[in-house]
Amino acid sequence: MTPTGATAALVLAVLTLAHHASLAAAGGPRVIIVGAGMSGISAGKRLSEAGITDLVILEATDHVGGRMHKRDFGGISVEMGANWVEGVNGGKMNPIWPIVNSTLKLTNFRSDFDDLASNVYREKGGVYKKAYVQKRIDLSDKVQEGGEEHSAKLHLSGQDDMSILAMQRLNDHLPNGPSAAVDMILDYFKYDYEFAEPPRVTSLQNTIPLATFNDFGDDVYFVADQRGYEAVVYHLAGQYLKADKSGGIIDPRLQLNKVVREISYSGSGVRVETEDNKVYKADYVMVSTSLGVLQSDLIKFEPQLPTWKVLSIYQFDMAVYTKIFVKFPKKFWPEGKVLMELLRGSGV
Repeated sequence: MTPTGATAALVLAVLTLAHHASLAAAGGPRVIIVGAGMSGISAGKRLSEAGITDLVILEATDHVGGRMHKRDFGGISVEMGANWVEGVNGGKMNPIWPIVNSTLKLTNFRSDFDDLASNVYREKGGVYKKAYVQKRIDLSDKVQEGGEEHSAKLHLSGQDDMSILAMQRLNDHLPNGPSAAVDMILDYFKYDYEFAEPPRVTSLQNTIPLATFNDFGDDVYFVADQRGYEAVVYHLAGQYLKADKSGGIIDPRLQLNKVVREISYSGSGVRVETEDNKVYKADYVMVSTSLGVLQSDLIKFEPQLPTWKVLSIYQFDMAVYTKIFVKFPKKFWPEGKVLMELLRGSGV
């Protein structure tokens, strides 16, 4: 390091120490994190690893995990939200996978859809011929490959983006998209089932190819452990927040049942007010709530967020999956390879 560089580093260190001293005198956290879901807990972990431990996490519910949350149903735990590790066995390692499969050893099963062509059922009973369904799958795959090629040519700004349905029409996949029963089934399997929205409102540029599968692989594993998928979040939280012997977080920096209603910010810092009229002050605030919360105006920002940020928030939709749990009085399905997916046609 040059003398000039050393001097600059010394000045920076002095300023940093002085800054820390002022924070200590004020008695407030350096960073406030809103939300204790996967993103909020991960953000706290990264900050802690960087030496920033003067923080507080405000969570609106009574638990850590956000959308990774289990409930009791018929005597077993079922997932209300996240259920799969998506993107496994590819060129890069999905960072969630070793935690699930090696560290925590959560019970999981590969979702095998390789034999889809043999398991597409007619509405009035029986299955479609495998050769016929495979032919339609091959056509659908070809159309999607054309979509990938087109997507790669679009400007990164998204100004030329289009819907998946528009892409299908562009690739001559029938004037109005898939219309035959089997084609509609396969279309649902490829898009609605994955994105919770139909192709007519699903972005081509942001989904084909889907970054998760493109980076980490096409395989998906269903987490079916009674500890719940939320065990991943508790594992990460326990690496920097104090926990009891059972893994429950008892660190005072984690504040549960704290519904944030207003965030005021300026050059001198931030002020966060919760529904119970508590006020928290810090240098910075990291908001890790869901897009749905940000779109609902449940949190008031003062001053209002800049236009470019508001536009970014409202240009996306919150998709909703409805989970249906059914408990049968006895096992009626065959032993061996169990069909993971039964898709029904509309006649034909």
